[in-house]
Amino acid sequence: MINKIEFKINELNSMKSYPKELFYIGNLKLLKKRKIAMVGSRKPNLYAQKMTHLLASGLSKRDMTIVSGAAIGVDSIAHKAAGAKNSIAVVANGLDIRYPAINKKLIEEIEKDGLMLSSYKKGEKARVYTFIERNELVVALSEILIVTYADENSGTLSSINYALKMGKKVYTIPHRLEESKGTQKLLDEGLITPIHSIEKFLNSFGEEKQNDNAFEKYLKTFPTYEDAVSKYASKIFELELEGKIKIERGFIKPLF
Repeated sequence: MINKIEFKINELNSMKSYPKELFYIGNLKLLKKRKIAMVGSRKPNLYAQKMTHLLASGLSKRDMTIVSGAAIGVDSIAHKAAGAKNSIAVVANGLDIRYPAINKKLIEEIEKDGLMLSSYKKGEKARVYTFIERNELVVALSEILIVTYADENSGTLSSINYALKMGKKVYTIPHRLEESKGTQKLLDEGLITPIHSIEKFLNSFGEEKQNDNAFEKYLKTFPTYEDAVSKYASKIFELELEGKIKIERGFIKPLF
């Protein structure tokens, strides 16, 4: 059910002008949590995909809420890694339109367990200018901005510009030459900050929350990779990236 927010959100006072109206579906309590914006290209390279996943997942485990735009690419990877319960998705259209259609399932999950926000009424479709306005809202809600991939002419650069104007720190991951040229240029100019150590960066937001050890117990049964992925795909992917598990002859061996 689409509702209208009837109170002021203090973080949005940093916007050029406070939104005339704000609509939502989901859990407004997420607005009271610490929030970090994560955005980027719709076509990030594999390295950026992995780093986006690690960062969003790690921040979520430290009770940080991820704010993004539910678009394909970096946005959807960040939402999925953080989990719907720790996601705020700000969209550039009315909340009765689940756009992009390819992310319909993700959006429905955030509607149910997270928070969907929009400054547009029912029936209003996304346009070039609404995406730019959406970007300002995403940045304003958040403490900092993380951009994991952006080309030279990427729309993501408008998010970086908003963050810098608001005096918010912008972080990115180092890339090889000729990749993510938009962030590379800003790094060269000293306007944004590189994340050289994922662990050190994540720990600056506190210690990882400890969950129940059922998953760890399961891993210690040395399950097959196929079975583990069918039950815990996201967690297995994370541990692989972090080098905390080893795959031997189709079985998983925990290294912790």
